[in-house]
Amino acid sequence: MLQTAWGSPPGSWALRESEHHRGGRKRSWKCRLFRTIIQHPCRRHAPKRPGKARMLRKIQICLCFCFVSGLLYEISLLSSCVFNYLPMSQHYLTPEQVLNLGKSIIFLETTERLEPPPLVSCSVESAARIYQDRAVILFMKGLTNETALDLNTSYAAFSLLSSMKNVFIFPLQMESVFQETPLLQWYNQVDPEQEKNWVHVSSDASRLALIWKYGGIYMDTDVISIRPIPERSFLAAQKSRFSSNGIFGFPARHKFIWDCMEDFVLRYNGNIWGNQGPFLMTRMLKTLCNLTDFQGTEDHSCQNISFLNPQRFYPIPYPAWSRYYQVWDKSPNFNHSYALHLWNFMNHNRKAVVAGSNTLAEKLYKAYCPTTYEDLIQNAKQREFPGSEDDI
Repeated sequence: MLQTAWGSPPGSWALRESEHHRGGRKRSWKCRLFRTIIQHPCRRHAPKRPGKARMLRKIQICLCFCFVSGLLYEISLLSSCVFNYLPMSQHYLTPEQVLNLGKSIIFLETTERLEPPPLVSCSVESAARIYQDRAVILFMKGLTNETALDLNTSYAAFSLLSSMKNVFIFPLQMESVFQETPLLQWYNQVDPEQEKNWVHVSSDASRLALIWKYGGIYMDTDVISIRPIPERSFLAAQKSRFSSNGIFGFPARHKFIWDCMEDFVLRYNGNIWGNQGPFLMTRMLKTLCNLTDFQGTEDHSCQNISFLNPQRFYPIPYPAWSRYYQVWDKSPNFNHSYALHLWNFMNHNRKAVVAGSNTLAEKLYKAYCPTTYEDLIQNAKQREFPGSEDDI
């Protein structure tokens, strides 16, 4: 199902279905059949009939019950059926409706750019592939009520991401996100023009509010997912006794996240990079737990919060971030990792994945976001250096 974000009236966000599904005319057979069963349910009671007829009726009822039970179970596993069943050309989905499906994977783009670069596309694609039963949402500040994007856009990444059945792209409207949280008053008082770290500070605030209100997993847009995270309430250790805020997950309305939002406002200092991000997470975790060094690959747990080993997301630490863009004699297997953080903030020289370079990053793209690799990396090289077999 192809989806794209469209401008909508203030206070609401909209999601539009592609022309292929306009008017809700074409839905998956499972959803059509499910609706038919609801409209024509199996009778629980039937008048008494001769023995053979009653036996046939019982068999029909049993088959009907088994079929409906199996269908409901499959629907519970395949969120795509829920998305396909909704006639979205008539009833627009808001972020709240998608987030309320539960266990969403959330990404944020708090710059004004409208074209997701390959690393962002790879992060979203890899999550969509690993978490196929969850909604994967990219919130973009650059999308506004006046912005309309469709599949004919020149932004290749939008077409790529919109083609994924469980990926949704929405405008990031911070005032709406901060409603009913301690962050709203701060947001109404702060002057973004006077904040030197506003892109990072606003992202730190938005991820806290979204996870508190809806639950799920937040990931930075330079995180490549490689296997599912089994924990529900967790923080990611960047190193011993120090927590990252680049990846974390909690159920909705979790007290730890509420306390983090209160501390965000109470100790706000936008001039110190990370004060509202990893330093906030670390100091709040220390109020609950006696943090100790990690030994081997074990995780720590405190107050029903898992503090995951640095190997889970940061097997290559930030001082060595450039190794992702180097050629390895033998690539690591990352058997102890759930995802890989590529440290894009450290990438001041703008190193990128290049087709044919054989770097570790290129291998990760090929393995975990192959569509991004083919469409945005390999095809870009072919456009830059056109040629054919006749030229060889």
